[in-house]
Amino acid sequence: METLRRVADLRRVLAAFRARGETLGLVPTMGALHAGHMALVARAKETCARVVVSIFVNPAQFGPNEDLGGYPRDEAGDTRKLAAAGVDVVYAPPVAEMYGEGFSTSVRVTGLTEGLCGAFRPVHFEGVATVVTKLLLQALPDVAFFGEKDYQQLRVVERLVRDLDIPVRIEGVATVREADGLALSSRNRYLSEPERCIAPLLYRTLCSAAEGLKRAKGAPEIAAALEKAKRDLLAGGFSSVDYFELRDAETLAPVARIGRPARLLAAARLGATRLIDNVPVPA
Repeated sequence: METLRRVADLRRVLAAFRARGETLGLVPTMGALHAGHMALVARAKETCARVVVSIFVNPAQFGPNEDLGGYPRDEAGDTRKLAAAGVDVVYAPPVAEMYGEGFSTSVRVTGLTEGLCGAFRPVHFEGVATVVTKLLLQALPDVAFFGEKDYQQLRVVERLVRDLDIPVRIEGVATVREADGLALSSRNRYLSEPERCIAPLLYRTLCSAAEGLKRAKGAPEIAAALEKAKRDLLAGGFSSVDYFELRDAETLAPVARIGRPARLLAAARLGATRLIDNVPVPA
């Protein structure tokens, strides 16, 4: 396994793979790898002859009061995991390589980024769209893999690839969970022991609400179910709920009546930790 820091080196190594007709999969990450990331790697290994994993804590997707400085970093541990998984290339560029002197270009996806996390993290998706566009153009993979836990992000990436005619297939991979249902996240390590005990309530509440929404007959019943879910989270120990919403599974438009596949998405806070999760609601 090679660890590369420069775009030129990445392109040189990956060009050799392509010259031999080998398919290439890209797994973009911010490091602090857990079993959720490794599920993306495993899927990439199943699908493609060669796999490159990027590790880059992207400053452009963090707001001024967010956890950029404290975001967990463990490149040595990450590279050991990736080598054991049979990854071919780790791409871990410094910030100056990704955003050179005078960098002044950004990618902004409208519509899908409005509401949900976009309402609470106003610079986030522009930063995500910009860095993902750069990674896709730097690596030119056949397939790129993203987790469904960050469902809004997945839809944003699919849209930018379609709109910008980037020749890559985006594949979503199912959320990996702890035994008690908590979605794996690098930020879970911020949770105190009491908070960790409360955290699985988010998934349980999503599942319970999704089951109830299958029987909802219209907008009033849907609204009542969503409000009850918020109250249940607050009563169960969450300090606040950013959102708990039913959205169209493809367009992320608000849903007033279930007639096609939908997604129930939530973000809630336990102390200083913000957790997000989502579950499908079939038509």
